[in-house]
Amino acid sequence: MKKMILRSLACALALAMLTGCGGAGKEGPTESTVAAEADTSGDAAGGNGKDGDGAAALDESGMAKAPSDEQADAAAEGTDLADAPDDEAESGEDTDEAKDQTGTEVRIGSLKGPTSMGLVFLMEMAESGKTTDPYSFTMVTAADELLPKVLSGDVDIALVPANVASTLYNKTEGQVAVIDINTLGVLYGISSDDRIKTMADLKGKTVYTTGKGTTPEHVLRYLLEANGLAEGDVTLEFKSEPTEVAALLAQQPEGIGILPQPFVTVATAQNDALQIVLDLTKEWEALQTADGSSMVTGVTLVRRAFLEENPEAVAAFLEEHEKSAAYAKDQPDKAAELVVKTGIIEKAPVAKAALPYCNITCITGEEMKTALSGYLKVLFDQDPKSVGGALPGDDFYYLGR
Repeated sequence: MKKMILRSLACALALAMLTGCGGAGKEGPTESTVAAEADTSGDAAGGNGKDGDGAAALDESGMAKAPSDEQADAAAEGTDLADAPDDEAESGEDTDEAKDQTGTEVRIGSLKGPTSMGLVFLMEMAESGKTTDPYSFTMVTAADELLPKVLSGDVDIALVPANVASTLYNKTEGQVAVIDINTLGVLYGISSDDRIKTMADLKGKTVYTTGKGTTPEHVLRYLLEANGLAEGDVTLEFKSEPTEVAALLAQQPEGIGILPQPFVTVATAQNDALQIVLDLTKEWEALQTADGSSMVTGVTLVRRAFLEENPEAVAAFLEEHEKSAAYAKDQPDKAAELVVKTGIIEKAPVAKAALPYCNITCITGEEMKTALSGYLKVLFDQDPKSVGGALPGDDFYYLGR
């Protein structure tokens, strides 16, 4: 009975956290759907309203809108993660031998998007018995499917949007910690207007984008303001999903759209007139040279109870996650095939084209803390609710590696 109550509360909290995010808390269309629509048949882009990270699409652009304090507190009341049950090569070279996996099983959850693309080599190694500990993977298309599993203890490590991790930390009173940054910014400006070189060049123009009231809007407004553009200098027209923006640009290539990967790759592949004119990650970094923060899409969090009981397993995961992220960057042909194998994207050419722009990484320790804390501070200044009402404490950042 206690377990049933815990699961109900977990589901309530997760749904409350994601209400209003790009369509009922989903991160945009699934990347496999978008990839299929990039087929040479020329079918119009569309989607089913989900993604995972990509758009946090991640909406991995569209990241989740934080709940109201009343919603989250009511859902979290009585939910204690501490009580939840705990049921060799150079990067790019797969030469490890199978290992005697007698250690702790690590249950990993991720979203169907760029963050999972950085996991595909680890999935392959685990399937072949080449990881230090046995891993099981749960990959879902919407964050509201994943968060209840974290809260109930069915998932030990999860790859989620950065602001969702902060919100979860606040609403569970510190029962999760971030162990690495797995994906930097995936937002790009695309247009046929090659006169656009910087954010300042958007003055007087209309920009089509998604994520109203969520992290993409906060990031975009921060970048516009920091580049000297006042309210009204740029018209932001919001659409419900990235595919709507892509469809609009197909008819008006001179327009300007802000899209996440892999939607950018699909849109530019379908229309030769479109090109990337702005990289919002680079725009962010140009403003943050002194503080060293980065635009962060996805992070990897761990349940604190699992971390305290299994520090060696967490350390082993970090080493193997780093190798997997490097593989995605260094071996794009092989990684693209694994992306297709795991069902993230349906066509290898699309996966290969998108990989370099997904900013897959594995940043840990003090570098992680600096990059992530600065990012969350910008979101907090834009809207405190976007990070759960408060900036997380130092114990949010696991520096034990």
